[in-house]
Amino acid sequence: MTFLTEGPMNNPMTPNNPLTLNNCVRMPALGFGVFQSAPEETAVAVETALTAGYRHIDTAAGYGNEREVGEGIRRSGLDRDEVFIETKVWVSDYGYDQTLHAFEKSATKLGVTQIDLLILHQPMPQHFERTLSAYRALEQLLADGKVRSIGVSNFMPHHLTALREQTHVVPAVNQVELHPYFTQPAVQRANTELGIVTQAWSPIGGITFYPGWGENRASVLDDTTIGRIAEAHAKTPAQVMLRWHLQQGRSVIPKSTNAQRIAQNIDVFDFTLSDAELDAIDALDRGVRGGPDPDDVDPSTWDLEIPEP
Repeated sequence: MTFLTEGPMNNPMTPNNPLTLNNCVRMPALGFGVFQSAPEETAVAVETALTAGYRHIDTAAGYGNEREVGEGIRRSGLDRDEVFIETKVWVSDYGYDQTLHAFEKSATKLGVTQIDLLILHQPMPQHFERTLSAYRALEQLLADGKVRSIGVSNFMPHHLTALREQTHVVPAVNQVELHPYFTQPAVQRANTELGIVTQAWSPIGGITFYPGWGENRASVLDDTTIGRIAEAHAKTPAQVMLRWHLQQGRSVIPKSTNAQRIAQNIDVFDFTLSDAELDAIDALDRGVRGGPDPDDVDPSTWDLEIPEP
């Protein structure tokens, strides 16, 4: 087996200074997410984000808005090679042949022939043989040039170990819940050891309001430590958290449908947090997950099927 372990270049100081993935593909560190964006709002939000300077869009088959993401990209007037497109295979399409077809479904809805980053949405340890078959299909899509890079989402260290033992290509990205109240240090260490970029979903803690999970919810945006740091830099708490991620070498995919917040979330490259400020934010970790635990929840029971284009 061959494992790609070259580490990423983790110093993205401008929107267009990307991370280099472990297969040498370059990915803008700050992307635009569309989780829970209603289809009727998604195209406008994506066009707004691209106009504001984003060049990385993250979606998923399970979000039900890939078609609208593609429409927003076309409305922007940007050439295809100017936008890094990332999407995810949902578990109902796990399995070798099913995942090959999942690519076709996503590519058709997005209106593209090649996807920049295609990842598995969940480890689904309850049915891990299907996960392995799905990942082997990603490896084939990579070899065929239909995708430029492959990865995973919500994989814990033991999931990565099991994947490594039975597949050939090390994931380029592992997208996980990560914000100041839940920093997942063990996952970050495992990713770093393998040369995998850690990508944060819910990077500013919005998942603390995820329906159905988490108790004693508290908004990271209201944290006094982050508020103090934000005031010192004349920035918003969200901007401080995004800067914290970027300075520590992570990719982030903040989501909004509000034009002002979309613009604010990319305006994070004109200030630098000190080591003391980074440490203070690190110290906020509560170790409490806001979203579903991938080991405890079987996503195949969520009754979500991905329709044909």
